[in-house]
Amino acid sequence: MEKNTKKIVGNALLFLGLLALTVYAVFHGEDLGDVLEAIRDCDGRWLIPAVGCVVVFIGGESVIIRLLLRSGGYRLGAWRCFLVSSAGFFFSAVTPSAGGGQPMQVYFLSREKVPVPVAAVTLMAVTITYKLVLVIVGLGALVMGWDFLHRHFGGAMFFFWLGLALTVGFTVLLLILVFHPHLARVAMDGGHRLLERLHILRKKESRREKLLQAMERYHETAAYFRTHMGLLAFVLALTFVQRFALFTVPWLVYRAMGLTGYTWQALALLQALISVAADMLPLPGGMGVTEGLFLTVFAPVFGELALPAMVLSRGAEFYCRLLLSAAFTAVAFLVLGRGKDDVNEVMT
Repeated sequence: MEKNTKKIVGNALLFLGLLALTVYAVFHGEDLGDVLEAIRDCDGRWLIPAVGCVVVFIGGESVIIRLLLRSGGYRLGAWRCFLVSSAGFFFSAVTPSAGGGQPMQVYFLSREKVPVPVAAVTLMAVTITYKLVLVIVGLGALVMGWDFLHRHFGGAMFFFWLGLALTVGFTVLLLILVFHPHLARVAMDGGHRLLERLHILRKKESRREKLLQAMERYHETAAYFRTHMGLLAFVLALTFVQRFALFTVPWLVYRAMGLTGYTWQALALLQALISVAADMLPLPGGMGVTEGLFLTVFAPVFGELALPAMVLSRGAEFYCRLLLSAAFTAVAFLVLGRGKDDVNEVMT
């Protein structure tokens, strides 16, 4: 418990520190009065749907989780799946590399009597489809819209290339783990032994056994994928809808500011490409980088209104999502299960 408490405190301090640095970097030297005036002049009727997009985004994952669980013979109500989804988004947003989201979802699912292996397979499917959307969008932009991409990213192309490489690499690794579990097992065992021989890791047989046991889960995931390809294709389509609901927010802000000229497709794509660039960075919620990329990528779109547009867009798609998911996560602790399993057993 003491170890987990220190980790929670450390993550909280990191989040708050990055938030303070982000606010300073974004608003340093800017006229806050002008920013607030631009925000006040917006048509609120376009901003209300932005909050709705956040709810659709969280709810979209809950629908996917429910479908996957049902295919495995476990029925969980829509409301409870929504709470599990909210917990995932909250802990992903406040932990580096979104590392805390899925362990907490496994914990909450286990409180609802879903076996840990089933929960792990379900969330693996969610992760793969979630990343595949970014891979498809990123590679599609390279092939179909290089001029558009280069015109808007400009000097920030490094972040796009880095984010795309990390996302593609991570997705390929997941697919190898799922569809070639034997190859992954051999590579994992060989890599572990090499690190021991190089004295980077201390030789410890119990660690190797745990790694090999963890690899067994991917055998189960592979079997599930092979027998549910149709469902997974449908889940991928739902994930596109889910993700682009959130990518719609900048267009709603654009219309709220009374601007015209750019289409929904263009602005949603730009927001998607920002996600490609920032999604895999080891920062809670991509803070700092995402705000900086927005100001660069959307500068041709919003002009002098880029800063207030960033405040509204980022405020809705991240900070509003953070507050909503935090509230529903608190409800999840009260509603989901009876808490028989200790959280430490799931997190370790």
